[in-house]
Amino acid sequence: MADGTGVGVTAVDVTAESPYQVLVGHGVLDQLSQLCGDRARRVAVIHPPTLINVAARVEAKLSSAGLEPVRIDVPDAEAAKTAAVAATCWSVFGTAGFTRSDVVIGLGGGATTDLTGFVAATWLRGVRLITVPTTVLGMVDAAVGGKTGINTPEGKNLVGCFYEPAGVLCDLDVLASLPAAELVSGLGEVVKCGFIADPEILSLVEGDPTGVRSAGSAVLREAIERSIRVKATVVSGDLRESTSSGTRVGRELLNYGHTLGHAIERREKYRWRHGEAISVGMVFAAELSRLAGRLDPQLVDRHVRALELVGLPVSYRAGVLDELLATMALDKKTRGSTLRFVVLDALAKASILEGPPPELIAAAYERVSSQ
Repeated sequence: MADGTGVGVTAVDVTAESPYQVLVGHGVLDQLSQLCGDRARRVAVIHPPTLINVAARVEAKLSSAGLEPVRIDVPDAEAAKTAAVAATCWSVFGTAGFTRSDVVIGLGGGATTDLTGFVAATWLRGVRLITVPTTVLGMVDAAVGGKTGINTPEGKNLVGCFYEPAGVLCDLDVLASLPAAELVSGLGEVVKCGFIADPEILSLVEGDPTGVRSAGSAVLREAIERSIRVKATVVSGDLRESTSSGTRVGRELLNYGHTLGHAIERREKYRWRHGEAISVGMVFAAELSRLAGRLDPQLVDRHVRALELVGLPVSYRAGVLDELLATMALDKKTRGSTLRFVVLDALAKASILEGPPPELIAAAYERVSSQ
């Protein structure tokens, strides 16, 4: 098993409260049944309708290993992350007789794995979870790190818990059928990892923007693996987002660009993809840091260039800041009535900007506003 970028399977260790591995490579779905463990009998496979063919392959692999797969079809994207859909999953578990020795598999993008983690964590207070992300976004973000959650009408991921999987399988073969817009959206999180921790990712993006947008390319694989390592390192040191203090950043580092980004997603009723929204959010955070005297203007410009190179937006609608601020007030990084933003002081050097004055926020938003 390789440990790096290239052929074979790459194993990335996540050494948090319950250590596990993220396996990246072609054909790693073949390792699914052994990850289920010796005690499992029933295995739920939660997936969106767009992945029915992949789900059928998974079902066949599990059946051939002597397991009893139970497929649960859930809505695509953020429509899956509701209390009603979670309740449907729990009902299927109950009807099928799922016990604590059984397994739940999340097969899909970040929304599917968020939902699956939540229902696995809450059924019988926790059953074995395996995540199989099928998008770039899922591989580098949602499927790694133990965050689970569903949305409410008031905001994104406001209900959830921390629950680590037994393992994560990132089979690069499934990216071949990923729509181009979905692949590009996932690159928002990839670029984020470059700015917050691993500048070599930015060099990959800037050096070969066409390659990084191409499923099956060596440059995309390296960008994915590097991004997974960034997240694995951060969550291994701060699983429960508890070490941020003052301007020091723990796991909140991963939320760079997300405060405004989540507000945009909600305002757009999730018609904007996650990576598109946080792309604007990162440029906003960079502008906010520049106006606060923390960040060099050249690094702000590099945000815009890198994100535009991969085809992501860098501006949002003018005249809606008050509406976005109302949503940001519910953000998980907010403390009391004080807004807190993850910002950069330099490349790969982040801090918290707490309670910036309204005029600073307005000026930063104006810089990312479009008509």
